[in-house]
Amino acid sequence: MRRIGVLLFATVPVAVTAAVYFLVPTDSAESPGEPTVATAQQASRQDAKSRAEQERSADDKLIASLPPGLAAPAKKELAQQLVSSAENSTLDWRDTFEYIEDIDDGQGYTAGIIGFCTGTHDLLTLVERYTADHPDNGLAKYLPALRAVDGTDSHEGLDPGFTAAWKAEAEQPAFQEAQLAERDRAYFDPAVRLAKLDGLGTLGQFIYYDAMVFHGPGIDDDGFYVLRERALREADSPSQGGSEKAYLDIFLDIRRKAMREKRPGTDTTRIDTAQRQFLYDGNLRLRTPLEWRVYGEPYRIP
Repeated sequence: MRRIGVLLFATVPVAVTAAVYFLVPTDSAESPGEPTVATAQQASRQDAKSRAEQERSADDKLIASLPPGLAAPAKKELAQQLVSSAENSTLDWRDTFEYIEDIDDGQGYTAGIIGFCTGTHDLLTLVERYTADHPDNGLAKYLPALRAVDGTDSHEGLDPGFTAAWKAEAEQPAFQEAQLAERDRAYFDPAVRLAKLDGLGTLGQFIYYDAMVFHGPGIDDDGFYVLRERALREADSPSQGGSEKAYLDIFLDIRRKAMREKRPGTDTTRIDTAQRQFLYDGNLRLRTPLEWRVYGEPYRIP
């Protein structure tokens, strides 16, 4: 889910980043045999994701030897509460399985516990996987329409019944489990695993997870994998011998800049008065109690 809003108060200044990320031939427009700039950029973005996936598959033993971090049950619960404060303005994230609305962010309908979207493929994937296991579910009949609107903000073929069908299906424990499983498969597990490989502690693992939720695991300019590579060009991760705090500060700078560049005026308080606050407090283990503000609203977990 990409919640859009206007900043409610002054935010933390952002450091200017100067790394050049995409290197493309300067004469590509004059050389028909050369890749176009767009093609080269697409290849670079795909490489960013491919490298991250290769790192994940190569390091099972290392991951198994590390502390659970954000994957520990209590920390995972905390992570979902933090995400829910930004995605749904509540800590009661289990009440959001049935949530669905179009928030006018260009992604169509946003729904469920982490904001699966009809326009960003993840909602379609969720319903396809759920239907494979439960073919008679109330959302299955919308699959042709979901495939047709994927990548757009269109409601064609979904209105007027899809939102009611989603809410009804969300009362089923099986669909709740499907949302949790897709959250883990597509967002939580890849983000936490990669954060551990980068040498990040529990806070850093959450910062990666929240970025994965908001920016998505795609390969567009502001996709998670591209943002991570930009950060690694700016600073060494702890696994490369760098400072964890300095690296995370750079990552948050890059992420915040990407949010504002895509939609000027986007509310970035999930970074400014939450994640960066935890970082500047030195709370790299994400210990409770936690206090933060998102969209101007205060939250506290004892």
